[in-house]
Amino acid sequence: MITQILILIAGLALIIFGADYLVDGASAVARKAGVSEFVIGLTIVGMGTSAPEFVVSIIGALAGNSDVAVGNVLGSNIFNTLLILGLTAIILPIGITRENRIKDIPINIIITVLFLAMGLSMTLFGLGNADVLSRMEGIILLVLFAIYIWSCFKFNKPDADSDTQSDTKEKKVLVSILLIIGGLAGLVIGGRLFVNSATSIASMLGVSDKFIAVTILAGGTSLPELATCVVAAAKKKGQLALGNILGSNIFNVLLILGASAVISPLSFADINLLDAGVLLLSSLLVLTSIVTFRKNQIDRADGTIMVLIWIGYMAYLILNL
Repeated sequence: MITQILILIAGLALIIFGADYLVDGASAVARKAGVSEFVIGLTIVGMGTSAPEFVVSIIGALAGNSDVAVGNVLGSNIFNTLLILGLTAIILPIGITRENRIKDIPINIIITVLFLAMGLSMTLFGLGNADVLSRMEGIILLVLFAIYIWSCFKFNKPDADSDTQSDTKEKKVLVSILLIIGGLAGLVIGGRLFVNSATSIASMLGVSDKFIAVTILAGGTSLPELATCVVAAAKKKGQLALGNILGSNIFNVLLILGASAVISPLSFADINLLDAGVLLLSSLLVLTSIVTFRKNQIDRADGTIMVLIWIGYMAYLILNL
């Protein structure tokens, strides 16, 4: 047990340092490339910080363990939005651009609805014999992912209302790329160490696969997003933080679940309507928080509400072990 705790601490240290390097490198690349920090957060940072989820879900699919693959993605997206985005907004209210409001946030909601509609087709619509994400649906998700990434770079340009401009001193492109690679490596390796040790500790305590997937694995694999967003908020780069969360959520559903389902159809049998409802609520809260009173930002009050809902959901899961 002591060894696992030491590994846990080492993983956290790697995650923290990796996040710092990643944010600095990604911001510099955004300025050099002439695209917004939001797009960099949505693509490079979002995909990079989702690497742990990718590893865990693919391994789960290969092993035929749908609880791990599906529970990890569902739990990670809830964790990303309610806890990470909530904490980020508490540290630094996140300004929302017009493009975020009319495109990026609605797309996140649509993909969440699509994910639940496909996976819970029998429970929600009475279609088929079981709640399963099939190989064909996995292929559809992968195609949508390719289209989405292409559209991000094709149409999304720096917005004058965003916080793309920074007084951070310019870095050479090669140095920036090395910072991104080094930061991602620290996040992925640190996240993996954390997940392995946390899962071992949980198994010793005798909890279920679903609980481990939705809580410990989801939280552990989302630590890169947490560290990256907290550092981004501290550096006043709210758009990069928002892009990281939305990008990670979209990446988790379209690419990770899509690829996992192609490997092996994924059963949603252990995902109940409460899990689905909390996931959908988390994505809707991002939209409602910015349209309320036309404030165009996710402020500290919104962040507090998100964190409290996450705490309530975790408490429910723990009490119903």
